[in-house]
Amino acid sequence: MLLVGIVLALVMRGGFIAAGAALISQFSWVFYIFGAFLIYTAVNLARQGEPDEDEFSENVLIRWSRKALPISKDYDGAKLTTHATGRRLFTPMLIVMIAIGTTDLIFALDSIPAIFGITQEPYLVFTANVFALMGLRQLYFLLGGLLDRLIYLSYGLAVVLGFIGVKLVLEALADNNLPFINGGEHVGWAPHIPIWLSLLVIIGTLGVATAASLIKSSRDRRRELADARR
Repeated sequence: MLLVGIVLALVMRGGFIAAGAALISQFSWVFYIFGAFLIYTAVNLARQGEPDEDEFSENVLIRWSRKALPISKDYDGAKLTTHATGRRLFTPMLIVMIAIGTTDLIFALDSIPAIFGITQEPYLVFTANVFALMGLRQLYFLLGGLLDRLIYLSYGLAVVLGFIGVKLVLEALADNNLPFINGGEHVGWAPHIPIWLSLLVIIGTLGVATAASLIKSSRDRRRELADARR
């Protein structure tokens, strides 16, 4: 299932990257939309704080699939269809595939605009996504255990997304051609944030969030051990 999820993610992200690159080459104001979306996502992520592992809600497509499609109660290995009660039914494996695909789509909605905030070269954007997703397959189990200790990671990601969102808005202002903003003229005071500074902010933010999380989790573990000895 992990490999299937990676393939689906590559296909959908490739489509998003192609569409995004085409839009950016034709319309510089697209950065306003990308930047506003990333800032909105960052605010929501910061408000949510530490994720609740027990909190899960099915999206609209999964709920519709359960109601509209004939789904069997039991799995049939890794098959998507099976024979039951004299007819062919979809197995719950199809619901799993839909869940993986929609999750990949949701992640692509903010990750693609974010990476376009670093570089606008489609080849580099797609290659970065390929390496990240293929590395995820090898690091899945390691990261799964480590994420439990990175309690401040969501705040770090919120800062990164907010920073890139602001960067995109500033670049859109610098190349502005919308008539209702500054009379359609470029905004001269909007600074251009170089790639090296962007990478420095991203690495520094994630490094601080990781270090703070590990320190906090170590203190909590020592406190729990001390309480258990009493």
